[in-house]
Amino acid sequence: MIDAHFHIWRLDRADYGWLTPALGAIHRDVSLDDWRRVRAASGITAGVLVQAAPTEAETRFLLDQARDAPDVLGVVGWVDLLATDAAHRIRALAAAPKLVGLRPMLQDLPDPDWILQERLAPGLEAMQAVGLTFDALIKPVHVPRIIALAARYPALRIVVDHGAKPAIAAGQWDDWAAAMRDLSGLPQVFCKLSGLWTEAATGAPAAVVQPYMRHLLVCFGPQRLLWGSDWPVLELAGDYQSWHAAACSAVPPAQRAQVFGATALSAYRIEFPPPG
Repeated sequence: MIDAHFHIWRLDRADYGWLTPALGAIHRDVSLDDWRRVRAASGITAGVLVQAAPTEAETRFLLDQARDAPDVLGVVGWVDLLATDAAHRIRALAAAPKLVGLRPMLQDLPDPDWILQERLAPGLEAMQAVGLTFDALIKPVHVPRIIALAARYPALRIVVDHGAKPAIAAGQWDDWAAAMRDLSGLPQVFCKLSGLWTEAATGAPAAVVQPYMRHLLVCFGPQRLLWGSDWPVLELAGDYQSWHAAACSAVPPAQRAQVFGATALSAYRIEFPPPG
């Protein structure tokens, strides 16, 4: 079973601008060993490590951590897609065997149309050429832009993080549900069953996100839906085991091997077990 979205960080790196003391318990160092301890009771045996800072230095830190960790199947990193040498930077990073994707932090950018500017074309074309997956850290406002991006780059695999982060605490449903139906019509777009609990009201049980999880399963089907913990950000809402159990209850038993394992491998083109 694969956790398709988890993080580690070290505060002394000082490149996590969003990670402030105001976030309480998650404002601490977290390591691969910490993740291994919390995942164990849920039967998770491997995962995909995802960037948390918009720096190439953090990406190289994650690749270094993952290099000798057989349970880290891949790393989703970050690169400056606006750099004039973005294509060169992407090819250089892609020389690391465990780099499987890149993630611009679109939710943090003021312009929702940022991803559609022509200056990004060389970098996005390089991602297609080397086979990297585009992780879309977005909110519902970005969904039409990701649909346009997918139409422009039909060979670019796209994984939408956290179900596009609907405002569950505010009861958002109709517009989000329709947008996800539209997005799922594009065959190269996958979606992560992750990060939804933290969009619910503080203290809400994981069960409140069941309708959202079931809708994503109907839209994307088990072949394009992959489970992730979003740990340790998950701890802002609840614990690892509770989130895993809630997701399991939303996915029929016959589809769990796909959603909790096989889809992650296909979304990121990961060989498992690795050669040798």
